[in-house]
Amino acid sequence: MKKLFSVLLSITLIFSLSACGGTSSPNVEGTTESSVRSSEADSQSSSDASVSSKASSGPEESSVTAEPSVSEEPSVSEEPSVSEEPSVSEESSDSGEPSASGEPEESAEALEDGGTLIAYFSWSGNTEQVAQIIQEETGGDLFEIAPAVPYTDDYDELLDIARQEQSDDARPELADQVESWDSYDVIFVGYPNWWSDAPMAVYTFLESYDWNGKTLVPFNTSASGGFGRSLSGLEESAPGATILDGLSFTGSTLGNARSEVSAWLDSMELN
Repeated sequence: MKKLFSVLLSITLIFSLSACGGTSSPNVEGTTESSVRSSEADSQSSSDASVSSKASSGPEESSVTAEPSVSEEPSVSEEPSVSEEPSVSEESSDSGEPSASGEPEESAEALEDGGTLIAYFSWSGNTEQVAQIIQEETGGDLFEIAPAVPYTDDYDELLDIARQEQSDDARPELADQVESWDSYDVIFVGYPNWWSDAPMAVYTFLESYDWNGKTLVPFNTSASGGFGRSLSGLEESAPGATILDGLSFTGSTLGNARSEVSAWLDSMELN
């Protein structure tokens, strides 16, 4: 009986151990599978994050290379605004500043100081151009020395007439006279070079007025001869005048006439 009980007890223990061993194996495998799945999920998540990071960086680099920077656009300076060149109307009329032209105020100042006259003889227009620049710079009055009988427009014929007048020491009659001569203290006298001298009409002008106390400022245009011998003629025909250093223009210097005139006037300090 005892042997039978022992046998039954042994069989019971064997079955109990087999049952315990069968339940432990699935638990170990389940834990391992769960860990693997978790690792795979983490790996997939990390991979997705890396792909997402690459995807987000791609368009940004593309946008940098594909879109031109602002500096590639034309600058504003290529289209200057109106404000870069202020109009005359922007200046206040009550500011006390002279007007844009300045001619009335300068002319009034010139008359107060004794007055400035720019007298000129011009056949081709070159001497007239210089005279107008002097007028603009000084605010003086213009006067054209014109013969009562105009010279011919034919250049070759003019040469013959000019030479004949010099030979005759002629004094051609003038079309006009200067009004209020006594109101001028400074008189610019301009003329072209004809046969190394001033046209005879210029000497008619000089000898028509009293030059005592006046300042005579000569200017001249020529192809290359400058004043020629005309300066000595000015001294003889304008006795009593103080004659200042003149300015002569050739064809090559007429293009810079304004700057030349400005520097010349500054050097004289007439005001």
